[in-house]
Amino acid sequence: MNRYLPVARQHFLAALASTSVVVKSICAAVILLYLLSFAVDTVYGLGVTPGYLFPPNFWIWTLVTHSLAEKHVWDVAVSLATVVVAGRLLEPLWGALELLIFFVVVNVSVGLLGAFAYFLTYVASFHLSYLFDVRIHGMLGFLGGVLVALKQTMGDSTVLKVPQVRMKVVPMLLLLLLAVLRLTTLIESNVLASYGFGVLSSWVYLRFYQRHSRGRGDMSDHFAFATFFPEILQPVVGLVANLVHSILVKVKVCRKTVKRYDVGAPSSITISLPGTDPQDAERRRQLALKALNERLKRVEDQSAWPSMEDEEEDAAKAESPLLPNTSAAGKGNSQESSLITFEDAPSQL
Repeated sequence: MNRYLPVARQHFLAALASTSVVVKSICAAVILLYLLSFAVDTVYGLGVTPGYLFPPNFWIWTLVTHSLAEKHVWDVAVSLATVVVAGRLLEPLWGALELLIFFVVVNVSVGLLGAFAYFLTYVASFHLSYLFDVRIHGMLGFLGGVLVALKQTMGDSTVLKVPQVRMKVVPMLLLLLLAVLRLTTLIESNVLASYGFGVLSSWVYLRFYQRHSRGRGDMSDHFAFATFFPEILQPVVGLVANLVHSILVKVKVCRKTVKRYDVGAPSSITISLPGTDPQDAERRRQLALKALNERLKRVEDQSAWPSMEDEEEDAAKAESPLLPNTSAAGKGNSQESSLITFEDAPSQL
């Protein structure tokens, strides 16, 4: 173990050096608060406690600071790795400002949704421990958001080869693993709640609200809510998700989105269609180009080496100049026939 730690630290520092000031600042805050936790209880003062977030206390600042507070060194390692991965893979696509907005939106949503869920649990059970003993803290909610964003941007990439695991199934696989660990009481309920609400809030933001050059949100088929579940459950989940979305549109919580399809290529025509998206069109275009290139390569490989019969025929023509040039004659006959056809055309009309 001691042999791999220097290598891991070297790779981490190299990755951190290539990120923006936003990523460096978040990592520095996590490390600083962890060191401060040896002197004071930072999780109590900076983590979300449901009973203190709501009236009459209003500890509103904990919605922003709870993700930076950690109690264990392995939690710090997970938090730093999550932020660095987001800086390396998402920041070049979005920019530092959008990454910061995503960080704030996901963590504030995790704090609010988690506190509200524990409040409902208290209403159902009347146990005050759900209000004052629970501490929502750490970067697991943002980890869920980063995995959802990676599913959106690189969902078809392979994470593990044996067994084969693609990026698009990783968010739900980790959620299932955390649920199993929670049933075995190896982790606390706030860990599962943070990650689950991080997945949900990040999907809602990326699906409907994130601003980019193509407009707002991502309505492509590969990023639908049903795609987070196994294929056997996708029809049922898709039906329920569409029903919920229709209700939210009717009550003016969400607005009805119109997908746009860019016909592209020779013209600049843009058509609004109900079931297409520029990202899906670009993905299909790339697959078509790849298939075309492979087919052209096979054709070139087959025509690169002429057959022996063609070489012998060309040599015989070169040695026998008295042989008629059938190709030229044929060409002349074809030209003559075409002229005759062209001249006879008016009489036929």
